[in-house]
Parts: sequence; structure tokens; C-alpha cells
Amino acid sequence: MIGTPLILAVETSGRIGSVVIAVGEQILGEAVFSGSMKHSAEIFPAVCTLLDRFGRKPKDIEHIYISVGPGSFTGLRIAVTMAKTIHLANAVKIVAVDTLDVIAANVTRLVTEKKINYEPNPATKTPPIEKIVTILDAKRGRFFVAVYQNEQGRWTKLLPDCLMSATQLLEQFANKTKPIWLLGEGLVYYKDKFKANGVEFLDERYWSPRAEKVYLLGYETALAGHFADVPTLRPEYLTVLWL
Repeated sequence: MIGTPLILAVETSGRIGSVVIAVGEQILGEAVFSGSMKHSAEIFPAVCTLLDRFGRKPKDIEHIYISVGPGSFTGLRIAVTMAKTIHLANAVKIVAVDTLDVIAANVTRLVTEKKINYEPNPATKTPPIEKIVTILDAKRGRFFVAVYQNEQGRWTKLLPDCLMSATQLLEQFANKTKPIWLLGEGLVYYKDKFKANGVEFLDERYWSPRAEKVYLLGYETALAGHFADVPTLRPEYLTVLWL
């Protein structure tokens, strides 16, 4: 067991950053940045404001959980640099979580808890959520994607993080009888590229990664005793080779 450490969770891989502080299993508070790509300007004020609100100091932080990508190059570097700096100052333990898993957690947990559609709904003709795909823009017509399968409330990552075009994704996974459900910030500007038979889109409120989900995934990882090796910790960039 890891006890009840004071935890800082940081999400800066997406367009809108956020931070959470928690004690063990209890989230104390969350701060969401005021606008798109405000990470460098607002991350430290947001953390300090949360700590002050609950009478804590930076030296009290024992764990920091961060989203390490794929995602915004600058945003990922901010989170990793911050985590390493706090580690050097206070010997905090770091957990690094996958950004596509963070986005998937927006839905997988709600489906498992039956807070959004789990069974077929004949009245609305809404199909059940059995397979989801998280999508982030990798530029030049490519996307970071991962695929998750729901089997009686248990989620399996079918396709690890990889690079695909929209066409490749649709050819491989679009299924008219069992549609795939898409989410992620890669849809903000390119949703039309993924419109096809066998494709459904989750509501936009589920598209962005949040520090709350970084915390939830990070805490599970910490309970299992899996912490990052600080000297080798780096953002997870998936590289495209352009010929």
C-alpha cells in the first residue's frame, strides 16, 4: 500500500491544461486553465492556488502524476520538466500515464459504471459502446490513435498507440454492425475525415484529457508500485518519417 500521499496530477498534453491535488483516494480540488495553450503561463499559479486553498505547501507533495503523450510537444515538456524539478527538490515519486489512455478514461469508466449507454437502446436506435478509438492530431494527415474494446464492462487496449491516416483507421476498424465510437482532440478540426458508415462520435465534452483522469490512472499505477525511472523519463513522442 502507498498510504495517503499528497498527490499532484498534471495534464498539459492537450489544448486546455488542468491540475489536480489529492490525498490518497480523495481529490481535494481541480483547476482548469483559462484558455487554449495556456500551460506555461498558468501551471504554476494554478498549482500554488490549489495548495494554498487546502493549506498545503509544495514540499508536502509526495507523488506527481503526469500525462506524457502523445500530445503537444511544448505541453509534454512542461509536465516532464516540472515533475523532474519537484523530484529533485523533494524526492517525490513520479507516475507517467499515456495520454490516449487518459482520454479513453473519460468514457471507459462511465460505460463501466453504466452512467452512459452500455446496452443497445431500441427506442433511440443508439448502438452500445463496445469499441472506442482515441484520436489526436499528428499533423500532415496523420493521427495518433489507440483502440479499446469493452467486453462485459472490462476494457482491453486492442491497438497500442500508433500513427494512422483517417483512411487507414476506417478501413481497419469501421464496422457497420458494431460501430466504433471516436473521441479525442484530433476531431476538433478533422471530424469530417472520419465520417463513415460504422462510425459514431462521442460528445465533445469527452474529447479532451483532464487532470482528474491522470490522477485516477496514476493512482492505480502507484498502488501497483510502478513509478517512473526519473533519469530516463521523457515525453512519449511517436515519430513520423517523411520520405
